[in-house]
Amino acid sequence: MDPKKRYESERLAGKENRERTIVEAAEQVFTNKGIENATMQDVATEANVGIATVFRFFSKKDKLILAVATRKMESVLQDFRDIAESPVPCIRKIELLFDNFSRLESLGQAKLLENFDSYVAHLPEPLEDIEAYDTVYRQISRVFASIAEEGARDGSIRTDIPTQEVLTTIVNVFGVFSRKLTLLSHIPVARQDFPPQSQLEQLKKIFLSYLRPPE
Repeated sequence: MDPKKRYESERLAGKENRERTIVEAAEQVFTNKGIENATMQDVATEANVGIATVFRFFSKKDKLILAVATRKMESVLQDFRDIAESPVPCIRKIELLFDNFSRLESLGQAKLLENFDSYVAHLPEPLEDIEAYDTVYRQISRVFASIAEEGARDGSIRTDIPTQEVLTTIVNVFGVFSRKLTLLSHIPVARQDFPPQSQLEQLKKIFLSYLRPPE
């Protein structure tokens, strides 16, 4: 490779690595301290870089918050794509999505997503530069729409319901419920009569039973 091109390639790779390190550090800090309480200095300390470096990549905190949220959504998008491409009927893909939510909702992720939703909801104005986040969200919606369309064709989902609307509602409810259970399970005073995993299994059975066509 031409020395100049090699230098440019190495420079870009180094820049991408530093940006990734900062985003990963921010995710850790936001999870531990909460988005509202975290500072850019906290992120710089966690990433082991100077605060000027953090601001060079992210001129203000909101941009870093969006970068972390977009990164999490990209992970969700990949999971949805993997399930959508699996060679199984739609009803099985919905079950895999349920299992995926149950498995992925670690305490750290649940806290971060809950904190992000709360932070955005209390902002006086929408976040700037939210296009990247919205793009990933729309991609997830399109992948899920393809799963729903498959259900309308392959006969694994009952035909007397509006498939897209019902599946979207059910998956959203399961995802939110999974996150809430994860959070509650780590609050000592929030005693639960049944283990969270048992509750998720029961909800999964209820939803799948409703979706299956009559025999």
